[in-house]
Amino acid sequence: MRQISRRDALIVGGLGTAATVAGAAGLWWSLTSPQQPAGVGGGAAPVQGAELRGPAELRSADGLLQLTLDAAPGGVELGGRRASALCYNGTVPGPTLRLRPGDELSVRLENGLTAPTNLHLHGMHVSPEADADNVFRTVLPGQGFDYRYRLPPDHPPGVYWYHPHHHGMVADQIFAGLFGAIIVEDPEAIPVSTERVLLVSDTTLDSAGNIAAVSPMERMAGREGELLLLNGQSNPLLTSAPGARERWRIINTCVARYARLRLDGQQLQLLGMDSGRSPEPETVDELLLAPGNRADLLVTAAAGEAVLQALRYDRGAMPGMMGRGPVRAGGASALATFRVIGSTAIPTDAVTPGAATSRPAQEDLRTAAVAARRQLVLSMGAGLRGGGGGMGGMMRFTINGREYSEARTDTTVTAGTVEEWALVNTSPMDHPFHLHVWPMQLIDDNGRAAGSVVMRDVVNVPANGRATVRIAFRDFSGRSVYHCHILDHEDLGMMGVIEVR
Repeated sequence: MRQISRRDALIVGGLGTAATVAGAAGLWWSLTSPQQPAGVGGGAAPVQGAELRGPAELRSADGLLQLTLDAAPGGVELGGRRASALCYNGTVPGPTLRLRPGDELSVRLENGLTAPTNLHLHGMHVSPEADADNVFRTVLPGQGFDYRYRLPPDHPPGVYWYHPHHHGMVADQIFAGLFGAIIVEDPEAIPVSTERVLLVSDTTLDSAGNIAAVSPMERMAGREGELLLLNGQSNPLLTSAPGARERWRIINTCVARYARLRLDGQQLQLLGMDSGRSPEPETVDELLLAPGNRADLLVTAAAGEAVLQALRYDRGAMPGMMGRGPVRAGGASALATFRVIGSTAIPTDAVTPGAATSRPAQEDLRTAAVAARRQLVLSMGAGLRGGGGGMGGMMRFTINGREYSEARTDTTVTAGTVEEWALVNTSPMDHPFHLHVWPMQLIDDNGRAAGSVVMRDVVNVPANGRATVRIAFRDFSGRSVYHCHILDHEDLGMMGVIEVR
């Protein structure tokens, strides 16, 4: 793989100052692929109804999971159409990594792209320093890096994910296919008949089957792709038997799309979201996953056919926005079809609905001593972009009035303390707020006090709204980041640096 040139860096970066001035508007790098058949690519209807495929899985053994992740262009099927995407180990999504609390994860990341990249374990409570979850590290094209992560013995079980986090290129690389799931197993397995790992993504293909260019307006609004996918498929088929109980691990990997999910006619019980876990399964009719959120769900199958719907969600709009905005016209989209047929599943201890293990009560930070209270204001407005770029006409995306700078530390925290943060959104669009390494306990959601312990690593802050969280800065010190998980907004500057010491 050739070394990246300055021209390539500007084109691929897209969101960097020089790239925007030059008019870069999306994924302009060349993704080598076979000649596309007639009708494949932009404008062709996605192929629907194929049996759901699960990602490949890699499991730890004797306390270690060691693997290589090759990030490189590749030819894959997306929505049943041949596409040139960016892949981990040749697939979209990448392999699912299964770990246990206390495990060591060793990942050799090989960069076969024409742009810099790196690796972030989203939601994982691991060190942000050195060769662990260090988002300031750069892996150049043609080079590799050895990441090593040690999970604490009490790491929360649940569903997490991994993706690139090289500033300025995050949205482009995820939109093109670089993402995969991580499962941290329960100490005691929850008995189910089937477990599914379900990654929601979206993208847009051009007429040649390449990832389509994205306009500056779409970046500022937060892009939403024309193809809505589940494990890289369009409306795949899931089959089950009446009475069977399944466990669905759902991840919203979209750059900006909110996943508002319904599965009418089926019994849904929520085990938890992000790293949080309810003491008992909670019956739900609908789930809202902001970009980056995950859900751990029990589904008890009822005879018939149901559609897993992604319903319309209004996340607001930029003032004076022209053309296509972040909210699509229409109602629901079919994310998957769930067909329940055949004989009733034979009741056993493995699938009895009441067999889910209750969870011990989580620590409640509402009663903790608070060492500091802070306010973080998420704003967007017209004006020149900062950092010496002088980008007239581009919207500014800031936290406390400042765009991201790796060289600047925005928030310094004393290790071992608990802080309370007021997250204030002064813009007319929702901003999902993500803090790396240290999970947040939601205290107040836009004026509604949380009635229980609600743990998140992505907290949606509604347009012109606010949320209050408390964070225990324990176990790890070092520098990391917090940002809007509309990943275009992060790349455009809505990110800050935190140092715990």
